Amino acid sequence: MIVVRKTIGERLAQLEAQRKTLQLRLGKQERAIDTRRKVLIGALVLHRLENDRDVHIGGGLAAWLRSELPKFLTRDGDRDLFDDLLKPQPNEPSLGNIGNGSAAS
Repeated sequence: MIVVRKTIGERLAQLEAQRKTLQLRLGKQERAIDTRRKVLIGALVLHRLENDRDVHIGGGLAAWLRSELPKFLTRDGDRDLFDDLLKPQPNEPSLGNIGNGSAAS
């Protein structure tokens, strides 16, 4: 049996094609994650608007979401999507301190 070796150029072309395929897959995966995040945040906001008309979103939307999302998200995979948002931010007042003048500047 004779094995024909590919030239370096052919091998590079094959690797480039594989890289492009993987880049497309990664882009699709990132878009799916982004869409899932948007759906979940939208569902939370709509849920609060429908059920808790008197909820005031003071102190910034990010602080409110950090407070509400952990209670709203039930699946670990959904929580993982918001790891960056759920981390406490330095110098951000807690929701208990908003509006009473005791928030740190």
